Amino acid sequence: MLAVDVKNIKKTFTSKQDTVEAVKDVSFQVEQGEIFGLLGPNGAGKSTTILMLTTLLSITDGSASILGIDVATQDKAVREKIGVALQDTGIDKILTGRELFFTTCRLWGYSKADSEIRTGELLELVGLTEAADRRVKTYSGGMKRRLDLGLSLVHSPEILFLDEPTTGLDPGSRRVLWDEIKRLRDSGVTIILTTQYLEEADELADRIAIIDEGLVVAEGTSDELKASIGGDVITLSFTSKEDLKKAQELFTDAVQDNDELRITVTDGATKIPGYIKQLNAEGIEVSAVSASKPTLDDVFLEVTGYRLEGAEEPVEEKKEPSRRRGR
Repeated sequence: MLAVDVKNIKKTFTSKQDTVEAVKDVSFQVEQGEIFGLLGPNGAGKSTTILMLTTLLSITDGSASILGIDVATQDKAVREKIGVALQDTGIDKILTGRELFFTTCRLWGYSKADSEIRTGELLELVGLTEAADRRVKTYSGGMKRRLDLGLSLVHSPEILFLDEPTTGLDPGSRRVLWDEIKRLRDSGVTIILTTQYLEEADELADRIAIIDEGLVVAEGTSDELKASIGGDVITLSFTSKEDLKKAQELFTDAVQDNDELRITVTDGATKIPGYIKQLNAEGIEVSAVSASKPTLDDVFLEVTGYRLEGAEEPVEEKKEPSRRRGR
């Protein structure tokens, strides 16, 4: 049985002024015991997809099931199977970590004795035992994210949804949380996470779906996605914008990336001399050239036509069409 089965789900928000298609058409399947990553920029529809799958938003069209349970018609049964850690959770900062765990356990129906036992287990699991009796408002950002992760595990869910789990964390805290997520996967928990960090998707996800403007534009393991664009990536840099423009007219299959052109070919090292000869013949001066194996960054650029930029600071503005390549 699939852990998650999503078929052509859509979400449309309608107001008197406008109609917005936040999710246009998203389909994917998640096997039990794997980490599945939804990778994309801010505003791509990742969080909206998670909200629909966790019954916090209704599905406009399409269908989804969690362990064979229909999300739309059996929402209560779905919530008993899942844990959710969203970006903005509104954790009570006045309580201590221990009090928060104990209270949450009680809300899930644990007895007082069992709540105390479960609280101790979860504090240890997410590495907060020493800080258990401190008020949450004194916790660092990384500690709060680990606390949130622990709270989502109180009722031992089979499937865990994590929305941007490491946004805003420093590299050290991010690495600690990655280790916790891997440990949960290894214990049998299925994890679906959204991220705008290429490194995070590459490090954690067994499989990845790239989402752009409400659509899944690529899906597979990290290695499969990298292999899908084939061969090597040749990067050409130029001394002037005029030379860049001329080179782009010469190599119509190239993708512009800031002041560089990137061309995906087989056996890149042997192709470089020919490209340089063509450019020189046209009077185009090349300042630098290199060949490398494709990265997840290259895959994202290939399938969307732009690089996943600004991941450290969420961007509210809509991407400009002029940066896009036709699909």
